[in-house]
Amino acid sequence: MAADAARRQATYDDVLRAPEHIVAEVLNGDLHTSPRPAGPHAEAASVLGMDLGGAFHRGRGGPGGWIILDEPELHLGRDILVPDLAGWLRSRLAAVPPTPFLELAPDWACEVVSPGTERIDRERKLPIYARERVSHVWLVNPLERMVEVYRLDGDGYRIVVTRGGTDRVRLEPFGAIEIELEALWPTPPPEAK
Repeated sequence: MAADAARRQATYDDVLRAPEHIVAEVLNGDLHTSPRPAGPHAEAASVLGMDLGGAFHRGRGGPGGWIILDEPELHLGRDILVPDLAGWLRSRLAAVPPTPFLELAPDWACEVVSPGTERIDRERKLPIYARERVSHVWLVNPLERMVEVYRLDGDGYRIVVTRGGTDRVRLEPFGAIEIELEALWPTPPPEAK
C-alpha cells in the first residue's frame, strides 16, 4: 500500500513529452501510450466521422446541432483522454475553443478498438466517461466488424445494441440518419491468383 501511495502520478507534462507518432493518455494517474492507429482502425474512424460530421456537425443530410471532432484531447479532471471521435451538442458547446484541449466532457464518445487498446478502452476509459456523465459511448471493432452502443444508466453504462456486418443501422444518439456499417470495415484484400 505504501508503494502505491508513493507511485508518481502521470501529468500533462508526460503527455507533452511523448513522441508525436504516439497517442499519450493519462488514465487514473497512469500514462498509457499507443502507436498511431493501423489502417482498419483509421478507416473506420474516418468513415464514421465523415458520415456523422456531414449530417450532425454541418447539417447536410441530417439535423445538425452537434460538434463532431476527430481525436480531440479531453482533460477531464486529472484524466487526459483521446477518443477516436467525440461529439458535443451545440447547446452545450457552441464553438470549438482555440485551446489544444477541451475540458468539457462530450455528450458522445467513440473508441475504435484494436487488440492493443480494447482492454484500456473497456476497463479504463468507460468508467471515466461514466464519471463525467458522457451520455453515449460507442465501441467500434473493425476487425470483428461490430459496433456496441452504450447509454449512461445511473453510474455506469447499459449496452443498448450491438450490430455488425453489413447492417444499415440507426444508432442513438444519431438515429436521424442511417449508417452503412459495411463502409466502416476494411475491404478484404483481393484473392491471390
